[in-house]
Amino acid sequence: MKYLKSQMQQLIKENKELHTRFKELKTEHALEKNNALKALYHSEVADGGKYQVAYKSLDQPKK
Repeated sequence: MKYLKSQMQQLIKENKELHTRFKELKTEHALEKNNALKALYHSEVADGGKYQVAYKSLDQPKK
């Protein structure tokens, strides 16, 4: 599974809990937006994370 900025942004838009966590990461660690997105990806999505299935579903073509 590969990190894609656009997919992470879409996932955050669709999930209020992730959006809150994203804002917390930016504030707590004084991260820029892109770095916070990557940190959130690695902590919550990659390697069997809580949101991995939702992230992968964004990769599927729409029918």
